[in-house]
Amino acid sequence: MAITAEAVKALREKTGAGMMDCKKALQESNGDFDKAIDYLRKKGASIAQKRSDKAANQGVIESYIHTGGRVGTLIELNCETDFVAKTDDFKRLAKDIAMQVAAMNPRYVSREDVDKTELEKEIEIYKTQAKNDGKPDNIAEKIAEGRLEKYYQEVCLLEQSFIKDSSKTVKDLLNEATAKIGENIRISRFQTFHLGENSK
Repeated sequence: MAITAEAVKALREKTGAGMMDCKKALQESNGDFDKAIDYLRKKGASIAQKRSDKAANQGVIESYIHTGGRVGTLIELNCETDFVAKTDDFKRLAKDIAMQVAAMNPRYVSREDVDKTELEKEIEIYKTQAKNDGKPDNIAEKIAEGRLEKYYQEVCLLEQSFIKDSSKTVKDLLNEATAKIGENIRISRFQTFHLGENSK
């Protein structure tokens, strides 16, 4: 099937991937736009996996102050080289993530960062709720697992839906950037400030 330049351009605008990658994705998926997007995402995740052991100790500290100046965030976004850290694409990514933190107020970067005691408490609450609804133990266990996934999506930055495109998570966003830029990219930490609140 012939892939038109318009289709390649549209996919590039939607995903930010390179022209040749977009063309290959459309060829591999027989021109199906949604399948091409999935193809590019998987490729990004695969590249991110390969590069995950590379040291990422360059980068930027980016800030975002929400309109009205009542909420502010700082994030540290890392990459492998100073050259990449200075590019517009990388700075834009850092700004988008800082905005995400201000809008969605996550508490952790990843699910691995969640406090174990807090996690056990959440699981216990979900199980008890399910049992109170008359569910047997094995079903209550499965319900608790499902609710725990939702909990991760609320409190972990990487698991959250991206505010500018809810079809992808912040983790997908980083994977895409890693595939496009060719370096390991990670969020080290963030801090949110709410006017009038003391930091704990």
